[in-house]
Amino acid sequence: MLFLIFISYLCGRKASFYVDKWKNGSYLNLIDWQMFKDVLRMFALFLRAGWGIIYRGLFLIVGMAMPMVVSAQHLDEIDDFVGEPTIPEAPVVEEEKADMPFETIEVNGVSFNMVRVKGGAFSMGGTEEQGEDADPDELPVHEVTVGDFLIGETEVTQELWEAVMGSNPSKFRSPQHPVESMRFVDCVSFFFKLNYLTNRHFRLPTEAEWEYAARGGDKAMPTKYSGSDDFDAVAWYCNNSGNVTHDVKTKEPNELGLYDMSGNVDEWCDEPWLSYVDKVAKATDANDHHPYKVRRGGGFLDFARHLRVSDRRGCSEHMWNYDIGLRLAE
Repeated sequence: MLFLIFISYLCGRKASFYVDKWKNGSYLNLIDWQMFKDVLRMFALFLRAGWGIIYRGLFLIVGMAMPMVVSAQHLDEIDDFVGEPTIPEAPVVEEEKADMPFETIEVNGVSFNMVRVKGGAFSMGGTEEQGEDADPDELPVHEVTVGDFLIGETEVTQELWEAVMGSNPSKFRSPQHPVESMRFVDCVSFFFKLNYLTNRHFRLPTEAEWEYAARGGDKAMPTKYSGSDDFDAVAWYCNNSGNVTHDVKTKEPNELGLYDMSGNVDEWCDEPWLSYVDKVAKATDANDHHPYKVRRGGGFLDFARHLRVSDRRGCSEHMWNYDIGLRLAE
């Protein structure tokens, strides 16, 4: 475009030059040379002005069209990104949450489920279905009432322990294996950190809560082991474990949907290991410190009799073993 304007300018200059030459050479004596020169200059100016108008017009048209093109492209991109309109899901209200059988919690990228257990009364100890396997410390059978609570769907996994503590004490390393080889006092540190990260009140279950959940809570069937009379179906123990722990949730659950309440690893409870006679009679002061804590459920090294829902044993709170783990409660 600038080139055309430049040519028009040269035409004007050349026209003036030839007019002077023709005038001096008397080529066209009858013409008013000055007027003729002015006409040519006016024509050149008009030509240059015309090209300028065309140039500005094209620039204006392009300037108006480009935003429209860009906007159309952006709209296409937005359509591609958004896709079909979706209707957002309605938020879950607290009443609906309470009706769910479990609650999922996440900490440092690791999620775990807590099963809701409706409280009730039950017979605790060596009940009739336990037969001759019941030990003296499981007697007398006594009625106990527990309130509503939450309990872990599985034993605490190594993945969850490491997400909270930053380390893994286990001998048999695998993310979905139950964590083991921790002392009772280590569990206290674990709960302190877990509750800080989640703003919750997780803890170990009481012995009564553990047995009530192992029996199936308000859905309980009179079975010897947690969820079945067939210990091979629900438990990893000495005859099928290969003397190692296994991934949680690889055996059948009990009536509440809890896994490995029998077998895999023993589980700490937040109570001292005392006889039921002392507990029922409340013969001991609750403020007394008892270094031996209850362990429940049996583990991968145990015989079947220790997998029973009423079986109970004790262990020093300062002792660790690679067949003892834990389960959350709240």
